[in-house]
Amino acid sequence: MSDFNELLVYRKSFDLAMQIFCITKTFPKEEMYSLTDQIRRSSRSTNICIVEAYRKRRYPAHFISKLSDSDMENSETKGWLKFALDCKYLDEKHYANLINLSDEVGKLLNHMMNNPEKYGAK
Repeated sequence: MSDFNELLVYRKSFDLAMQIFCITKTFPKEEMYSLTDQIRRSSRSTNICIVEAYRKRRYPAHFISKLSDSDMENSETKGWLKFALDCKYLDEKHYANLINLSDEVGKLLNHMMNNPEKYGAK
């Protein structure tokens, strides 16, 4: 694999962040600097930590550490999604779809952390 764009986890986390970006455009303006900002930040950070991890794959401990950061941000995103659901900014269908995608990202991240050598870590 020559580029992080080829990683399934990268593509899925990017898709999740973009779906969240689009759906949060409908959130109330009073949430702009709280829920909207936080959920966008954590979902994007999930993705960007994967990019950073890929560049650190030469160093297994750094690689796993950045993937762990990504997993943490992904978990935070799920927390914000629950707030969005309970505040009635998301319906059950959108919530379930986003949570399922987040779960897929989490599983892929865990696979990478448990098998760093398969991703170029020495």
